[in-house]
Amino acid sequence: MTIFVPMKVIRNESLPDSKACAGSLRNMLDALYVLNGKWKLAVILCLVQSSKRFNEIQHEITGISAKVLAKELKDLELNDFISRNVYPTSPETIIYESTEYSRTLKPLIAELSAWGAQHREKIKESMRKKL
Repeated sequence: MTIFVPMKVIRNESLPDSKACAGSLRNMLDALYVLNGKWKLAVILCLVQSSKRFNEIQHEITGISAKVLAKELKDLELNDFISRNVYPTSPETIIYESTEYSRTLKPLIAELSAWGAQHREKIKESMRKKL
């Protein structure tokens, strides 16, 4: 069951000055640069739930190719969102897991998920009105 919560509209609040706005924009662009693409947050969310092997991640995230997943995992490891643990078995076992740093994204992921649900409902309602 989806509960629709109206989006908050900000009124009568002063706008930030140009320096604060520029700083906020720079921060936002830095965040988007690191988390860009359609798969990074999905991979992080997948690994925050539990540590997994490559094939388990690919199976859980429908539609991601092995090539793209490999690139995303390398990028996420480079930015300290995940760790890649190699175990000396035969053949060697590689397990990916989220780091404490990636868990700082949980509130952001929750907000994006809530906004996505609201947006989906808004679009559905808009489509119903057109019919």
